[in-house]
Amino acid sequence: MWAFFAVLSAVFAALTSILAKIGIGNINSNLATAIRTVVVLILSWGIVFITGKQNDIINIGHKNLLFLILSGVATGLSWLCYYRALQIGEASKVIPIDKFSVVIGMALAFIVLKESITIKSVIGGILITAGTFILIF
Repeated sequence: MWAFFAVLSAVFAALTSILAKIGIGNINSNLATAIRTVVVLILSWGIVFITGKQNDIINIGHKNLLFLILSGVATGLSWLCYYRALQIGEASKVIPIDKFSVVIGMALAFIVLKESITIKSVIGGILITAGTFILIF
């Protein structure tokens, strides 16, 4: 089931990039990010209330909350930078650089989360890195 959601994530991420590039035309990229964030906020809380999970908020531990907040800060900074890059750069070059986060995320998973490194993950990371550099240069 995780793979299904991962594929959907990739599809929606691709749509996000194209729709954002079209939408940010003549407006400030930070304003565009703020508008997008409000939409995400409404959608996320809507799903929480539709699924009846709003009461689970009291069960969130301090460590979980801290790391969710830090993740939110990282997401916000990522979005602000991404929208600015999309506004001033070509989407076909900005998108691959942004998706290089896959390799950075893999490296952090190995270092921080102590996930096992496999030959397949190393080769995959190398290929993604090579592909990113081929696309942007």
